[in-house]
Amino acid sequence: MSNTIYIEYNFSVTPLQPGSDILIAELGEVGFESFLENEDGVLAYIQKNDWNENILETVEILDSELFKVSFELKEIEQENWNATWEQNFEAIQVADQCVVRAPFHEKPNVQYDIVIEPKMSFGTGHHETTHMMLQFILENDFEGKDVLDMGSGTGVLAILAAMKHANHIDAIDIDNWCYLNAKENVERNNCEHISVFEGDSSLLGNRKYDIILANINRNILLADISVYADNLKENGTLFLSGFYEEDISLISETCLKAGLKFEKNLQKNNWVAVKYVF
Repeated sequence: MSNTIYIEYNFSVTPLQPGSDILIAELGEVGFESFLENEDGVLAYIQKNDWNENILETVEILDSELFKVSFELKEIEQENWNATWEQNFEAIQVADQCVVRAPFHEKPNVQYDIVIEPKMSFGTGHHETTHMMLQFILENDFEGKDVLDMGSGTGVLAILAAMKHANHIDAIDIDNWCYLNAKENVERNNCEHISVFEGDSSLLGNRKYDIILANINRNILLADISVYADNLKENGTLFLSGFYEEDISLISETCLKAGLKFEKNLQKNNWVAVKYVF
């Protein structure tokens, strides 16, 4: 892993919002796997092995008359990632109960103090979808529950679920770097009841959960909602994010076919997180 080469794109976006959010969503669809937002736009990363010179051809915002987007690109070795994110990573607070911070930040006086070293993984709490999923976890009862964190990234959602006394949590991500990083973060936060796996929904088998958290993207969610429903216990809860407000009707329609009912949604800069009950 230490010799992995990434291509870093430094995007300037005007107007910044919702331009940066749209750009991140579209870049995720073509294979970019990690993002850092800044005051000018977005730093986006893709493994050199997955990159080609035409990678941006289907990124529609680049041709939109509503936004002005420019970029520069360079190669970056993965071992230099820490220096990159430390320059951009600030601690974030969710409500007045939870702080997500790096090891070099001062320890806060909050109920849930989560220490994350994201490296090349997604899910520091800065993105709206992660922030809203953390908010949902804070608002709901996790004590004694069996939980699945699907598309776990850094493992931050699984870690907060553990801090809220979930019985056991499975954290799954298809990306090897996310898998390794989540294992590190789970250990860093002394979470003994989290098992981390590398893979996709095919790993679930007949395992049943009280709560499933899935912060991925619209297309993967639509493909896997029926799988999540099959793996929920009676009266289970499904929390979804990674899509826009205009996608709620399509997501909810698919959930309804799987026996899940819409209960509540949160919204932040056109991104949404939605709660469904079985």
